Formats: sequence, C-alpha cells, structure tokens
Amino acid sequence: MTRIVTPVTDLLGTDLPIVQAGMSWASSCSTLPLAVSNAGGLGVVAAGPMRLPDLERTLDEMAAGTDRPWAVNLPLYRADADKVIDLLLERRPPVLIASQGGPRRYLGRFHAVGTRCLHVVAGVEHARKAADAGVDALVVVGAEAGGHPPPAMVATQVLVRAVTRAVASVPVIASGGVADGAGLAAMLALGAGAAQFGTRFLASTEATVHDAYKRAVLDAGVDATRTVGHGLGVIRALGNDFTARMLELEATGAEEALRRKMFQASTLKDAALYGDVAEGKVEAGQSAGLIDSVLPAADIVARIVGEYQSALAGLPPVIDA
Repeated sequence: MTRIVTPVTDLLGTDLPIVQAGMSWASSCSTLPLAVSNAGGLGVVAAGPMRLPDLERTLDEMAAGTDRPWAVNLPLYRADADKVIDLLLERRPPVLIASQGGPRRYLGRFHAVGTRCLHVVAGVEHARKAADAGVDALVVVGAEAGGHPPPAMVATQVLVRAVTRAVASVPVIASGGVADGAGLAAMLALGAGAAQFGTRFLASTEATVHDAYKRAVLDAGVDATRTVGHGLGVIRALGNDFTARMLELEATGAEEALRRKMFQASTLKDAALYGDVAEGKVEAGQSAGLIDSVLPAADIVARIVGEYQSALAGLPPVIDA
C-alpha cells in the first residue's frame, strides 16, 4: 500500500495527503467521495445543496461503502444549518469540514462525538481565530480556487506560506490551483500537510455534474476563468455569457441592485445539473487549464501519487562546493 505520511494524514488516518474538495452537486452524493476515500485520499460529501433526506441517505451510503476516513463539508450560512448539524451529530462522520461561519458554533459538540473538525479560511487573521478556537486543521483557500476564492485574492502559494508561518501548531490543507502531483509537492514544500483538489475531481467519471460542464473544464485554458460578483460574494467561474454580462456591469459601475439581480439570476445548479454552460455559473479554478482528461477518481489519485514521485525525483540536489 502506497503512503505519503504527513501531519494531515496522521490526523485524519488517510494513506495520502489528497483531499477531494466538497463541491456542490459534483460531490453531493456518495459516488465520488467513496471512490476517493477507498483510493487512499479523503472523499468529501458536499452537503451545501442537499435536502436532509438525501443527505441522510448519502451518509448511510458512505458509512456502508468504506472503512476509510471521509468527510462532510457544511457551509454554515445554510438556512437550516442547525438541522444539518443535528443530523451529522447523530451520524458522526469521521471528519467535518465547515466553511463560511465561525467554528465555535459547532466545534465542542463534534469533538464530543469523536469527529475531527477542519475549518476553511481565506486569510491569516481567520486562520489564527480558528486555531485559537481549537480546530483540528485548516483548509487554506487561495485566489486560484474555483467557487469562492478569498476576497483579498491572495495567491495560494503566498497565503499557505503565510498561514503555516503564523499558525505553525495546526496542520494545513492547501487549496487553489493544484491539479497534479507537482502541485501537491509544491504545497507540501510550503509547509502544508495535504492539498485539496477540486477542479481536478470535477473531471472525474464519478462527479455528478453534466457532461457539458466536464467538457467546459477540459476545453479551458489557465486564463479561462473570471471572477465576478465583487461585493456580492465573489466567485471564480469559467468565462461565458453570464460572466461577460457581470464584468460589463462591474466595469461600468452599475448599481448594486442591478448587479445583484443579474448575479442571482444565474446558478451553479443550472450549469452542473442541466448543462447550461453559457448562462450558468460554471465554477472552476485556474487549474482547469492543467486538466485534459476525464478519469475515474481512483485513477486520478494514483496519477497524482505518480506525478508527486516524479516531481521529487526531478528536484536538483544540494551540492557543497
């Protein structure tokens, strides 16, 4: 069995420092998370858009489908987040990854039932606060990430290094712009204990998004994404008719009410479930430009490990003159 041992793998009990991002609709199921966990990484159920009965069924499928660690991602802004928390406390997932809210809201209760608690942060100050609250690890999201990048748009390489220097006692999972084993090696070199892969796993056979969405990811270059919704909850998505209209409104100083109306008229669901890649929010990271194939998730994990080994072997040695 192949293992890469880091503080994160020791904490979570995984074989590999590879975390599949919780992606609404793409991993709001058991299929993709089970495949990643059974391959040695950490599969993550995206609870954000799931109805409670669907989430309950998925949690049962996860528990029955693997004896390896797995996680649930919960955005705390969800209107019925307290009901989701109650369900998760009953089901006791091995790992909780919470985002967009404070950790004190949930931390003590999940620690009491044995769940490891990871918190998503996008800056050094928030990282310090989460660490002081007692989280088990931090997921540090940089500007290259798809979906919701940090408002300050600090690049992953800089932000991860800043957080690992500021909060050295808490393991870090780096997220944003990582699509292969070379990226994993880079994040571990910066002091992270694992890397989170989102867009790479969008292009997997198990990801439950429309084929048109996956094709859009494969067709994208590294410069194909746009950030829109500034002041409204900025997102990074592939450029399309929707992002073009948003960028025009932002460039001409349109009133917030008009921008908000346009922003809310388009949804991730339109793109992910219905394949509307022209008008929907095709959320993806800059790493889409590094992806050229749709593969089974287990093959993606194995490929990342092989690329990681090649990256390490290719580093030049230190030569004493």
